[in-house]
Amino acid sequence: MKKKRKQSRLREIWHQLKKNKMAVVSLVVLIVLVLIAIFAPLLAPYSYSEQNVLNANASPSAEHLLGTDDLGRDILSRLIYGTRQSLQMGIFSVAIGAVIGIIVGSISGYFGSWVDNLCMRLLDIYQAIPMFLLCVALAAILGPSLRNAIIALGLGVVPGFARIMRASVMTVREKEYIEAAKSINCGTGRIIIKHIIPNAIGPMIVQITMGVGSCILSGAALSFIGLGVQPPIPEWGTMISEARSVMRQYPTQALYPGICVMISVLACNLLGDGLRDALDPRLKN
Repeated sequence: MKKKRKQSRLREIWHQLKKNKMAVVSLVVLIVLVLIAIFAPLLAPYSYSEQNVLNANASPSAEHLLGTDDLGRDILSRLIYGTRQSLQMGIFSVAIGAVIGIIVGSISGYFGSWVDNLCMRLLDIYQAIPMFLLCVALAAILGPSLRNAIIALGLGVVPGFARIMRASVMTVREKEYIEAAKSINCGTGRIIIKHIIPNAIGPMIVQITMGVGSCILSGAALSFIGLGVQPPIPEWGTMISEARSVMRQYPTQALYPGICVMISVLACNLLGDGLRDALDPRLKN
């Protein structure tokens, strides 16, 4: 019965989401990007590190559909491989931030009192530092690499997730089924994991979706200033940084990865808007 209710709920959400055409298109775009990242070696016509300096800064042609960069590397191939790094920074950093945020927000919202006050004041101090500045500092301390950029971004987005989870938990904790669980002496951990989090996770789904786009953008910025993915591994922010020296003569070398960043961030934001509408019962027809 519980499984059927869950399936019915998922179908209801999908039915509402389908009404938002832009959200559906965004979902398709994100699925395509994930598939490109997975099958990059099969889709890319060249290796991302294969270079021919005699063919540097070449214009688009049948051999190189988007041209080559200043080292003669195929831009299309590097964009395809760069999808892997950008999506990894977006998805894994949000996963780190969401897990920590869910734990902190659940504890703060469920226990309330001095526990809630302590957690919120610590988050206030945390959020007093601008997110990107904090990410830059953490990435500089840990050292420039994809893994360290993911950790820095993940830690940077924790406060936002924690606050949303706290607000959702504070609404759920007063429900009858929570009181029933307490009355039969369910442990606090079991109540939070089995009853609180599953019923308070809805708003977090929207925040996670939009957070992926935000972290892709921030990850590209970290790579642009040299604190993210390191050359010769391609990443959209790194590709924009590498194109700075020839941007006046060959602006498309920076334009192509910039468009990729824009499309992925826009798709995440539009999908997040669609999920918010689908999950909000007040917006159902």
